[in-house]
Amino acid sequence: MTVSEKELLKKEKKYCSWGDTVHYLEPPKFFERCEGIYLYDKKGTPYLDLQMWYSAASFGYKNERLGNALKEQLEKLPQLACQYLHSEKVELAERIAKSMEKLFGLKGRVHFNVGGSQAVEDSLKLVRNHTGKSLVFAFMGGYHGRTLGASAITSSYRYRRRFGHFSDKAHFVPYPYCFRCPYGKKYPDCGMYCVKQFEKLFETEYNGVLDTKVNESEYGAFYIEAIQGTGGYVIPPKEYFPYLKKILERHHILLVDDEIQMGFHRAGKLWALAEFHVKPDVVVFGKALTNGLNPLSGIWAREELINPKVFPAGSTHSTFSSNTLGTALGLEVMKMCEEENVEKKVKEKGKAFLSRLKALQKKHKKIIGDVDGMGLALRMEMTKSDGYTPDRHLADRIFAEGMKGNIRTSKGTFGLVLDVGGYYKNVFTIAPAFDVTESEMDLAVGLLDQLIKRCIRK
Repeated sequence: MTVSEKELLKKEKKYCSWGDTVHYLEPPKFFERCEGIYLYDKKGTPYLDLQMWYSAASFGYKNERLGNALKEQLEKLPQLACQYLHSEKVELAERIAKSMEKLFGLKGRVHFNVGGSQAVEDSLKLVRNHTGKSLVFAFMGGYHGRTLGASAITSSYRYRRRFGHFSDKAHFVPYPYCFRCPYGKKYPDCGMYCVKQFEKLFETEYNGVLDTKVNESEYGAFYIEAIQGTGGYVIPPKEYFPYLKKILERHHILLVDDEIQMGFHRAGKLWALAEFHVKPDVVVFGKALTNGLNPLSGIWAREELINPKVFPAGSTHSTFSSNTLGTALGLEVMKMCEEENVEKKVKEKGKAFLSRLKALQKKHKKIIGDVDGMGLALRMEMTKSDGYTPDRHLADRIFAEGMKGNIRTSKGTFGLVLDVGGYYKNVFTIAPAFDVTESEMDLAVGLLDQLIKRCIRK
């Protein structure tokens, strides 16, 4: 017997927590199936998905090759306690480690966990183990997860407000957000003012971060996102991270690169930080590693930080870390990345999509304040008629209208799945599947155009 959506909603209101990210719409949306770049509701209406599960499903929904890899592993070795080895874990770790050698010339090892937040927790333990320091720097606008340790280095206070005192909260530093420069400067005339302000913290012991007599910082690491994810897909100037890295090296502070949203080619290269020609000490990854089909995350770290002599067996552990289904999928994703020349594909398609979004911006120049992108990590910032003041209400209306599934086009009736992020919740963070076609790009921009017109009339 099929239970109606109305009955399911009654049960959901009675039995389900709302704390696990539902009820951004009221009532919440049900979907019945998915394929490619589309989600489908019970009526069969296609919803073009421009976020692909927070960029987790980069190779599209119901990807046949990845589905087959999952089925094969289910038949062969579906479960195994992680104190034992299986080939997929070892081969996946090797491929990730070799990618670091190829891109950065660094040798290191890979440590697996389940979700992104758990991998961030593991990285914090690694940093503390190596440096003896419990304090870190992180960026305003940064997002690293919702567990206790990850919340402490995520800038939004609302993720901590209900849960008591966080004595090890990060020291938050302004991100190079050029469209909304926190210092009121204009790039490139600013002369990289923001990173120079960070550098000034180390000029005297009285700025509270450094013992200048022995050049020892109280901070063990700086947690970055090469491109901010939840913060609104903010892309920094190319000079920023090389300058920052020199400051950190001078004071023996580790650079921890959170690639949970941008890793596995979302911005072009396998790791987004490689686009800025900077070497990390630790990389945290997850999401797209398994295309969203099974939870798996992990960290890569330089050999001197993670070799068994300094980080021995059982230093940190999860029951489902390096699980057989996840590692089999991750291995297949890595193979697909190499065999399909994903870097080239993403850069070409990203350029094509960005040009369409810029054309849309020209059409609505008073309310689309900024459009930018790197690879298929694209952003569109909604503003008031001055082209700058954030318009959260307009972004919310467009999001809600897209979820109604009633946008009529010459190709049929569609819905549009968007995600709203950014410092002021006015930015559409756009992360389509890597196989998005030219016609799907045209459809996406056409749907956005219709939604904007519909919502500015309200």
